[in-house]
Formats: sequence, structure tokens, C-alpha cells
Amino acid sequence: MSSIPEPRSVIVKHQGKRHDVELDTTSTGETFKYQLFSLTGVEPERQKILVKGGQLKDDTDLGKLGVKPGHTFMMMGTPSGAAGTVQAPKEKIRFLEDMSEAEQAQQEGATPAGLQNLGNTCYMNSTLQTLRAIPELQEELQLYKASAGGPPGPSGAFSSAFGLDGIGASMDLTASLRDLYKQMSETQEGFPPLMFLNALRTAFPQFAQRAKDGHGFAQQDAEEAWSQIVSQLRQKLKIKENGTAGESSSQQSQQEASFIDQYLAGIFEAVMECDEPEAKEKGEEPTESTDSFFKLDCHISKDTNHLRDGVVEALAEKIEKNSATLGRNAVYTKTSRIARLPKYLPVHFVRFNWRRDINKKTKILRKVTFPHEFDVVEFCTDDLKTLLVPVRDKMRDVRKEVEDVERAKKRQKRMQKEQEDAVTIETKGKGPASESTLAKEKSENAKGSGKKDGDAEMADVEYKTDAQIEAERAASILTAKKALLALIDPKLQQDIGGNQTGLYELRGVITHQGASADSGHYTSYVKKEGAKDPVTGKRKEEDGRWWWFNDDKVSEVEAEKIETLSGGGELMRDVESQATHFQS
Repeated sequence: MSSIPEPRSVIVKHQGKRHDVELDTTSTGETFKYQLFSLTGVEPERQKILVKGGQLKDDTDLGKLGVKPGHTFMMMGTPSGAAGTVQAPKEKIRFLEDMSEAEQAQQEGATPAGLQNLGNTCYMNSTLQTLRAIPELQEELQLYKASAGGPPGPSGAFSSAFGLDGIGASMDLTASLRDLYKQMSETQEGFPPLMFLNALRTAFPQFAQRAKDGHGFAQQDAEEAWSQIVSQLRQKLKIKENGTAGESSSQQSQQEASFIDQYLAGIFEAVMECDEPEAKEKGEEPTESTDSFFKLDCHISKDTNHLRDGVVEALAEKIEKNSATLGRNAVYTKTSRIARLPKYLPVHFVRFNWRRDINKKTKILRKVTFPHEFDVVEFCTDDLKTLLVPVRDKMRDVRKEVEDVERAKKRQKRMQKEQEDAVTIETKGKGPASESTLAKEKSENAKGSGKKDGDAEMADVEYKTDAQIEAERAASILTAKKALLALIDPKLQQDIGGNQTGLYELRGVITHQGASADSGHYTSYVKKEGAKDPVTGKRKEEDGRWWWFNDDKVSEVEAEKIETLSGGGELMRDVESQATHFQS
């Protein structure tokens, strides 16, 4: 009477996990696949099990494989989803053709609206596109209520199509900006900013200056437009602020702060001292002052090669003024240090200057490079440096840790793929096993599975799943963020709209093309934000590309394009757990 073969213990590797399985050598490949289905959730028809000669087939006799105890199978395949059942989508699918223009403009990947050039208005268009990159400004503008009064304006499709909505508030620059941004969010076409241009020229007549040849309006300076628009917003755009301790609730509710002062204004502490020794000998003391600033200047001279050089020069300014001690004009040095950093830091490259010898405004064409991340800690007061340095250094450590995790994840995927490819090549290279080969393996197996001294055993590498890696990454980042938050001084935490790291990320650039200060063309570049998750509201990872706004023409460009813009002005954002325009 023949004995029944005992099941053999084998190992199945799948997506970095090891499964111990009892292999019944009297059964077929189909039975084995159903065993694995119960362990992995991968349906038999979606399984790919590598054996000698290729893939395991449903009708393969497992007894003829010559499998030894402890043999390792490599399995590939993923579950199909909800047990193969087809479910109706939770939300009705809508096609782009069925959406309105406003709905299409809100979709992921939609091209933002450009602005039509209404006659040498590229300076304004570029400024408005860069300002629009500040999300907090967008939110506050939506809450802004214009002062009552003014004639009622036209309504309907005609007024909207030509940017005439809200004509009653046309004298209110802030209300016009609010309406313009709302209209731009509802289209992907070039929009005519007629009402805002009218409000700008009414508030600041300099922008209504006619061209010297009498044809149309003159070209204007984008930096002047930026400064005037910001000054108007500073007066009009107020946000509620918690009252100080000891005040009544009515007093607290009435307190308001300027949005611009919170998010775009910094504070200088300056010392002015006469350069002449005679003044010091006669007892003239340096004078100290505190001033608000809404942009950093980058002065450009023959020695300026980088943004930092120009900022250093601008913070040590030479001024000629009357000295009461000397009774005549003397040269003073005004040395400024930053005592408060805003979240958004405009930096002005001072390329246009007035030449007294020729009595004309000219443009400095020297190449001046700028970084994608700007560290301004060295320009701060000693007190502010003390608060910023620990946070800045920890921020860099956190980012390095995140980058290390990402590199490890990519490395593991590469190694796992290489191993799977190697197994596939090996099984295909050997071809189908012959009966003599199987008999030889059975004979060797009968002699025992023990290993002789000196035998090398291949390392058994177990790879982590994507879910495990992502969980570890999230836990690591959370721990690092908690440590980072613990380092932030309470003074910085309470400063709403302030920078807490001293680091700024480049988010927008306004650039001037042309050699003349009175002509040329302005365009702007704004870094693309990651798509917003409709459920959580969080932004996904950015792809590193930029929007190029050339009036009504809007296109995508690679980050390398920004490296070529060694001129113009830029905007920067301060770096948190996430002009030039720099953002923190």
C-alpha cells in the first residue's frame, strides 16, 4: 500500500511579504493559486507565479515540479479591487463639454486666465498676475465690502464679458481688484481688465500719462504699479485682530489690522551716523530709527553679481544731508537691519535710475543672478537672528530627512524590480525541466537538505510595501514637524503673517524685456501650485513647472527657464512646513 505524500512547506514572496504555504504535491497549479488567493487577495487569473520553465499553469502537476521543502516561489499580481464587483460611481461623471466656462476654469490642470493688453498695460498685467499668487490675498479680497454709495453699474453678460461688473465701485481700487480676480477665476481666456485700469488711473493719474508721440498711453514702471496698488490695499484691506489683554470685548471687536502690514510688510531698525570724524569729535551721536518696508531693494553696481550683493549694498546706504553739528551738508551712512520679516517678501532689482549727466532715465543691463531659496537671516537684527537660526537649521534637517526617505523609497523599488527581472530571466533561461533533471533533483533532495560547511546562502531580502514606506515617511515627518514647532519662539508663533524660518522660496518673477527704460515689454512668471484635493483641501506635490504670463498668452515653462531671467524684479514666499516675489 503506497503512502500519501506529505505536504511540503514552501515560501511565497509577494510585494515584499513572505507567506508560508503548505504545498500539496498531489494537486494542480489551480489549487495552489486558490491557496494564495486566500492569503493575498489576488485572484487566481491575476496571479503570475514563476517556476522553472516560465509561469505556473492551472493544469500543472505540482508533484512533477520537484519542489524541495523551503523552496521559494516569486509571485506577482495585484487584487482587482472590490472582489470583482462593479459599482456605480459615487458622483455622476461630467464631461468637459457639459461644463460651463467657469466650471472648466476650476478643473485640475486648467490654464489660468491671461489679461488683455489695453495699450501699453503689460506693466499692470504682470503685476496683477504676480499679486494673484498670494492665496491669503485672494481670501481677504473675497471678504472685502466696498463702501456704500456710487452709481449702480450695468449687469448681464455684456458687462461681464468686458470687465465692467461692479462699475459702481469703479473708484474703489480694492473692490475692482476683487471683482477682477473673481472674473479671472471663471475663464481660461484672456480677460480685459477695463474696470481695474480705470480705477488705477483714477487713483493714480500718473498711469494715465500719454505717450510722447501722442499715440495712446505711455509705458509705465511695474515696480511703481506694484507699490501704488499695495499702498491702496494697505489702506483699504483690513482684517480683524484679537484685542490685547485688559480690553473690553467691544474694544477688542473693533480692532483691525492691515492685511498688507501682516503679510507683506517688514520692519527695519536703522542707525544713521556721520562719516566725518569731525562730527564725532564734536559729540554728534548716531541716531536710531524704526521704519516699515514693503520690499527689499537690490542695488546694482559694477560689483553686483548676485542678489545678496545688491541687498548688502542697499542696507548700508549713503545719504547726504545737513549736519547741525558741522553746520553744513555731510555724508551719512544709514545701516539697516531687519527686525520683522513678512511671509511674502518682494525684492526690487533697482535697474532703472536717473542719469543726471544726460538728464534721462536709463536701464542697468548688468546680469544679476538670484536663488530659488533666499536665506535672509544675515540681514536681521541680533535679536531676530537668535530666534530664527535654530528653526532655520532644523527646517533644513527636516527637508534632508524627507529627501533621504524619498531616495530610499526609489532605491528599494529599483532593487525589487531588478530582483524580479533577474528571477524572470533565470526561469526563462533554463527552459522546461526534463524528466532526468527532475529525477536528479529528487535524488539530491533524498540525500538530505543539510548544507555543508562553507556553503553560501543567498540573503533573504524582504522589501517593504508602498503603504509601509508611506506610513513610516508620514510618521517621520510628523515627528520632525513637532520638533520644529517646539523650536519656534512664542513671539514668532503669535506674529500672524510673519516669517518663522528666515528662508524664502521663489514664487514669482516680473521681468522687463528691452534695453530702454521708457519702452520694452513686461511679462511675469508664477510657480505652479500643486492640485488641491477636493476632499481634504490640501495641495498635492508641485511638479516644479511655472506659468508664463505674457498678457493674454499663458503657457507652461520648465524651472530652467527661470535661471535665464537674470534681471527684472521678483516675489518670494517664506518657507514653512511648507518684485522678485519670495514666499515663506
